Amino acid sequence: MKRFPPVEITLPWKAIDGPPMTKRLIITGPRGGHVWRTSLNEEPWKRALAMAGVIPVPERGQPYAESHENGMHVLWHFYASVLLDAGENIKALAEYLGHSDPGLTLRVYAHLMPSSQERTRKVVAAVFV
Repeated sequence: MKRFPPVEITLPWKAIDGPPMTKRLIITGPRGGHVWRTSLNEEPWKRALAMAGVIPVPERGQPYAESHENGMHVLWHFYASVLLDAGENIKALAEYLGHSDPGLTLRVYAHLMPSSQERTRKVVAAVFV
Protein backbone atom coordinates (compact mmCIF):
# COMPACT_ATOMS: atom_id res chain seq x y z
CA MET A 1 0.00 0.00 0.00
CA LYS A 2 2.92 2.35 0.66
CA ARG A 3 4.56 1.55 -2.66
CA PHE A 4 1.31 1.60 -4.68
CA PRO A 5 -1.21 3.71 -2.76
CA PRO A 6 -4.94 3.44 -3.54
CA VAL A 7 -6.28 5.68 -6.29
CA GLU A 8 -9.52 7.63 -5.96
CA ILE A 9 -11.92 6.91 -8.83
CA THR A 10 -15.38 8.39 -9.31
CA LEU A 11 -17.86 6.15 -11.12
CA PRO A 12 -21.64 5.74 -11.28
CA TRP A 13 -22.79 3.67 -8.31
CA LYS A 14 -24.95 0.50 -8.55
CA ALA A 15 -26.15 1.31 -12.09
CA ILE A 16 -24.70 2.83 -15.26
CA ASP A 17 -26.75 5.97 -14.66
CA GLY A 18 -26.43 5.79 -10.86
CA PRO A 19 -25.18 8.64 -8.72
CA PRO A 20 -21.42 9.21 -8.95
CA MET A 21 -19.46 7.94 -5.97
CA THR A 22 -15.76 8.22 -5.27
CA LYS A 23 -14.00 5.14 -3.93
CA ARG A 24 -10.37 4.28 -3.29
CA LEU A 25 -9.25 1.41 -5.51
CA ILE A 26 -6.29 -0.77 -4.61
CA ILE A 27 -6.12 -2.42 -8.02
CA THR A 28 -6.33 -0.13 -11.05
CA GLY A 29 -6.15 -0.49 -14.80
CA PRO A 30 -3.04 0.23 -16.89
CA ARG A 31 -3.86 3.95 -17.14
CA GLY A 32 -4.86 4.33 -13.49
CA GLY A 33 -8.62 3.95 -13.94
CA HIS A 34 -10.87 1.13 -12.84
CA VAL A 35 -10.25 -2.44 -14.01
CA TRP A 36 -12.56 -3.84 -16.64
CA ARG A 37 -13.45 -7.48 -16.00
CA THR A 38 -12.83 -8.41 -19.64
CA SER A 39 -9.34 -6.92 -19.78
CA LEU A 40 -8.38 -8.47 -16.44
CA ASN A 41 -9.61 -11.88 -17.59
CA GLU A 42 -7.88 -11.77 -20.98
CA GLU A 43 -4.51 -10.43 -19.95
CA PRO A 44 -3.10 -10.93 -16.43
CA TRP A 45 -5.54 -13.65 -15.36
CA LYS A 46 -5.02 -15.93 -18.36
CA ARG A 47 -1.28 -15.25 -18.32
CA ALA A 48 -1.20 -16.40 -14.68
CA LEU A 49 -3.24 -19.51 -15.57
CA ALA A 50 -0.77 -20.34 -18.35
CA MET A 51 2.25 -19.78 -16.08
CA ALA A 52 0.66 -22.09 -13.50
CA GLY A 53 0.11 -24.77 -16.16
CA VAL A 54 -3.69 -24.60 -15.96
CA ILE A 55 -4.06 -23.62 -19.62
CA PRO A 56 -1.47 -23.92 -22.38
CA VAL A 57 0.88 -21.06 -23.18
CA PRO A 58 -0.26 -19.81 -26.59
CA GLU A 59 1.95 -19.67 -29.65
CA ARG A 60 3.39 -16.20 -30.28
CA GLY A 61 0.66 -13.88 -31.61
CA GLN A 62 -2.16 -16.29 -30.72
CA PRO A 63 -4.82 -15.71 -28.05
CA TYR A 64 -4.99 -17.68 -24.83
CA ALA A 65 -7.24 -20.74 -24.81
CA GLU A 66 -10.82 -20.37 -23.65
CA SER A 67 -11.11 -21.39 -20.02
CA HIS A 68 -14.60 -20.73 -18.72
CA GLU A 69 -14.14 -23.14 -15.83
CA ASN A 70 -11.07 -21.16 -14.70
CA GLY A 71 -12.18 -17.65 -15.61
CA MET A 72 -12.71 -14.66 -13.38
CA HIS A 73 -16.42 -15.48 -13.17
CA VAL A 74 -15.53 -18.61 -11.21
CA LEU A 75 -14.12 -16.36 -8.48
CA TRP A 76 -17.51 -14.63 -8.38
CA HIS A 77 -19.20 -17.98 -7.68
CA PHE A 78 -16.51 -18.89 -5.16
CA TYR A 79 -17.15 -15.62 -3.30
CA ALA A 80 -20.89 -16.32 -3.21
CA SER A 81 -20.44 -19.93 -2.07
CA VAL A 82 -18.04 -18.96 0.73
CA LEU A 83 -20.50 -16.37 2.05
CA LEU A 84 -23.42 -18.80 1.87
CA ASP A 85 -21.42 -21.49 3.64
CA ALA A 86 -20.64 -18.98 6.40
CA GLY A 87 -24.37 -18.35 6.84
CA GLU A 88 -24.80 -15.05 4.99
CA ASN A 89 -28.40 -14.46 3.97
CA ILE A 90 -29.61 -14.35 0.38
CA LYS A 91 -30.80 -10.74 0.56
CA ALA A 92 -27.38 -9.50 1.68
CA LEU A 93 -25.58 -11.71 -0.86
CA ALA A 94 -27.80 -10.36 -3.65
CA GLU A 95 -26.78 -6.84 -2.67
CA TYR A 96 -23.07 -7.75 -2.56
CA LEU A 97 -23.29 -9.37 -6.00
CA GLY A 98 -25.20 -6.44 -7.48
CA HIS A 99 -28.34 -8.48 -8.18
CA SER A 100 -31.49 -6.38 -8.22
CA ASP A 101 -33.63 -9.36 -7.18
CA PRO A 102 -32.71 -11.73 -4.33
CA GLY A 103 -34.86 -14.32 -6.12
CA LEU A 104 -32.27 -14.47 -8.90
CA THR A 105 -29.52 -15.03 -6.33
CA LEU A 106 -31.59 -17.75 -4.67
CA ARG A 107 -32.23 -19.51 -8.00
CA VAL A 108 -28.54 -19.45 -8.92
CA TYR A 109 -27.06 -20.36 -5.52
CA ALA A 110 -29.75 -22.31 -3.63
CA HIS A 111 -27.93 -25.59 -4.22
CA LEU A 112 -24.94 -24.19 -2.31
CA MET A 113 -26.89 -23.16 0.76
CA PRO A 114 -26.33 -25.29 3.83
CA SER A 115 -29.47 -27.01 4.99
CA SER A 116 -31.19 -25.63 8.05
CA GLN A 117 -30.54 -28.96 9.78
CA GLU A 118 -26.78 -28.59 9.28
CA ARG A 119 -26.88 -24.98 10.48
CA THR A 120 -28.94 -25.98 13.52
CA ARG A 121 -26.48 -28.74 14.44
CA LYS A 122 -23.56 -26.31 14.16
CA VAL A 123 -25.24 -23.70 16.37
CA VAL A 124 -26.17 -26.21 19.07
CA ALA A 125 -22.74 -27.89 18.95
CA ALA A 126 -21.03 -24.51 19.36
CA VAL A 127 -22.92 -23.93 22.63
CA PHE A 128 -21.28 -27.00 24.17
CA VAL A 129 -17.71 -26.29 23.04
